[in-house]
Amino acid sequence: MYKTVKQVFMVAVCLIGAQTALAEGNAEAGKAKTLVCAACHGVDGNSPAPNFPKLAGLGDKYLYKQLTDIKEGRRQVLEMTGLLTNMSDQDLKDIAAYFDSQTMQLSGAKPVEVLTNAGVKVDGLELGREIFRAGNKETGVAACMGCHSPTAQGNSPAGFPRLSGQHAQYVEKQLRAFRAGERTNDGEQAIMRKVAANLSDAELVGLANFIAGLN
Repeated sequence: MYKTVKQVFMVAVCLIGAQTALAEGNAEAGKAKTLVCAACHGVDGNSPAPNFPKLAGLGDKYLYKQLTDIKEGRRQVLEMTGLLTNMSDQDLKDIAAYFDSQTMQLSGAKPVEVLTNAGVKVDGLELGREIFRAGNKETGVAACMGCHSPTAQGNSPAGFPRLSGQHAQYVEKQLRAFRAGERTNDGEQAIMRKVAANLSDAELVGLANFIAGLN
């Protein structure tokens, strides 16, 4: 019992420490540093183009990690090549804080019909809902809401990003990248790669569209 309480306490201390470190990011200072970002991601982090992600409200811990990974080469994003080279760690924290302080504008879900591996056409949004809520026990796909919350608002302290309202096209692109092993910055546990590995094309497309409409 003592050991369990002690472990919980240590986890809480670590989370508080992580949040304190990230609190160093200054949203006001970050706004001026995001001018180069606006062309693709929008002034307030709400990208008008579906191939570029919305950054508004994703969570400062997640955003800071992605910026750092891109700068240091752990995540390859062709469009961002060289853009972060001359930015300091403080710059990245400020940018993360600014975008996290903005409000995500929802993309909205669109009806989509998908073809299962069995050759059957089904409602993609309904299939996406099922995968998001319950996963697929038969193929070992975990429910997305376990990490990203039932409404896909994410878990900022844990570094799990908000998915709700994101462009469906972008979500689909990232799921395919994880599934193919082209994106590998999901940590030593490879959480996203393991989840995406067993997603069928139908599940992947349906899931991406369902997520875009969550609020």
